[in-house]
Amino acid sequence: MIDLPLAAGPLPFVGELAALFTAGVLVAYLCYRVRLVPIAGFLLAGVAIGPEALGLVDDVDLVAQLAEVGVILLLFSIGVEFSLGQMARLARPIFLGGGLQVALTIGVVAGLLVLLDVGVGAAVFTGFLVSLSSTAIVLKVLGERAETDTPVGRVALAMILFQDLVIVVMVLLIPALAGEGGSALDVVWALGKAVLVIAAVLVGARRVVPALLARIAETRRTELFLLAVAAVCLGTAWAVSLAGVSLAIGAFLAGLLVSESDYAEHALSEILPLQTLFTAAFFLSVGMLLDPAFLWENLGLVAAVAVTVLVLKTALAALGARLLGSPLGVSLAVGLTLAQIGEFSFVLALAGAEVGLLPGGVEAGAQVLIAVTVVLMLATPGLVALGPRLAALGRRVEDAAPGAAGGHGHGVDLEDHTVVVGYGLAGRRLGRVLGESGIPYAVSDLNPQSLREAEAAGAATVYGDASREPILRGLGVERAKLLVVAINDADATRRIVAVARHLNPTLQIFARTRFVVEVEPLTRAGADVVVPEELETTVRLFAHVLGAYLIPKDEIERQAALVRQDDYGVLRGSIQEAHLMVLQGLDEEGLHTRAVAVRDGAPAAGQTLADLGLRQRHGLTVMAVRRGRETVGSPAGDFRVAPGDRLVMVATADQFAASADLFRTPAG
Repeated sequence: MIDLPLAAGPLPFVGELAALFTAGVLVAYLCYRVRLVPIAGFLLAGVAIGPEALGLVDDVDLVAQLAEVGVILLLFSIGVEFSLGQMARLARPIFLGGGLQVALTIGVVAGLLVLLDVGVGAAVFTGFLVSLSSTAIVLKVLGERAETDTPVGRVALAMILFQDLVIVVMVLLIPALAGEGGSALDVVWALGKAVLVIAAVLVGARRVVPALLARIAETRRTELFLLAVAAVCLGTAWAVSLAGVSLAIGAFLAGLLVSESDYAEHALSEILPLQTLFTAAFFLSVGMLLDPAFLWENLGLVAAVAVTVLVLKTALAALGARLLGSPLGVSLAVGLTLAQIGEFSFVLALAGAEVGLLPGGVEAGAQVLIAVTVVLMLATPGLVALGPRLAALGRRVEDAAPGAAGGHGHGVDLEDHTVVVGYGLAGRRLGRVLGESGIPYAVSDLNPQSLREAEAAGAATVYGDASREPILRGLGVERAKLLVVAINDADATRRIVAVARHLNPTLQIFARTRFVVEVEPLTRAGADVVVPEELETTVRLFAHVLGAYLIPKDEIERQAALVRQDDYGVLRGSIQEAHLMVLQGLDEEGLHTRAVAVRDGAPAAGQTLADLGLRQRHGLTVMAVRRGRETVGSPAGDFRVAPGDRLVMVATADQFAASADLFRTPAG
């Protein structure tokens, strides 16, 4: 018998991992119930299960390693959403804005500590620690709020990228601050080596990565594509780390390389589940470092330091953004976004401890640093939420933002358009009709050759699995008017419909399916019109039979309509007839008009039009309401909306997107 190389008993860390992720699930659920940002819950859960509290997890090093993978995947996904061109346009905010923020913070913190009789080396070292913000939490919060590509998000991201780059310099300077040597020539050589390695990776891989992903995509094997993306991410991060640059920056560069390919959105959708898992481990690991007893015994000291850091970092980061030319409101929002202390400060603190440098120059400095970091991380979601209000203080902030780079990666820049999923025979025919009619449309498919044909026909395209949220966002589904799912996979069609319905409750969804039995599940998932090929085949055969008996064409069409009406009984009361009022022409009114279904459980259900204030609050004009087979034209303000009603409304894509929550059901 062959002995397999497996452990006789359970792996020693399985119990701790189970505790870790069980706590994460419970906390995420509780946060959902009480409407608390999950990140804050993960931090608190980490405190509870850590070695200084319940002690459910003792192996902090294991969790720290998982956390580092989370940061790597997070930076990789951010890199995928950008491009080298966008990064070039952000060069000024990165190096000028980020440089000012870091230099000002180090200078002010070090100056204050020197006045308090702290040694210069320890004072500057503490300035290093305070100057860094949390890459993981800032990018996570901005991503969840869809604010990464706003004026505030772009400037904050630029400053954080500079912080991650300057860590290399800080690590090299730590021995000098401790009086253990390290010449200027050594520092220059290390920096030069890092720059050369990064340049070599970018130049070499920029040609290799897009071609590699193209070849992998041709196989249409999602597991192979995921492995290739992971290899690019981790391989590039490791190669760059050989020059002393952080793994996180290497992962960001890997993301930039992937962003240069046509498969960026698909790569992002594949990596997101892993990113979610490991970033949760990161926030749990930070919470595990905190000693609750120390926090309780030194509550006043921790509060004073936290407030001081909050005020200083907000003011200095805002000053850096202001010097870039950002409006006052945007600058203050950037300051609040970067007001916490970052995870890489722990890396520097460990490096400093090895040569005798302590935060603040005192023994308790490490625990104060951890406590203040956790407190400010907990406050970050609330501080970021203030950003839009502060940004409103500036005028035309989108145009005034430095280094503004419009668009969302390779996503389409359309509105009131039709999204076509599947570019087979039906998708091609539909695309040709849309193109000839002047209707804007975007196409998604998992066949690269099909997408090349769609591009040649003038369509905007996004490669990837449209049941994944990033792909639908890349297709601009939140600003689209119609979605047509023309693929043969019933399960995939149902997933696409459900995700699209949640992202855009005002979207009108058409789905194709093979069999009648699949109509009802697709309707429940959120499809407005489902066309079963089984019945359409019957209708076409029926028409041919009548034609053979020389029945007049208009009579055949009338009989075919009756057959469809009888056999499509499951769709009675659907949005089909409302579409007759919507799709009248291709003028501006036609493009901006939608028939929106009010589903049971949506906030709009049961409200009067006056209570909803659709025109006053959202700019939506209600032209008619379709209820069953009756149409109410220009309804009065006391008209009460009921589940199943179809509101025919005129508005811009932005106004429909802003009103989405009124029509989104809780099960979403």
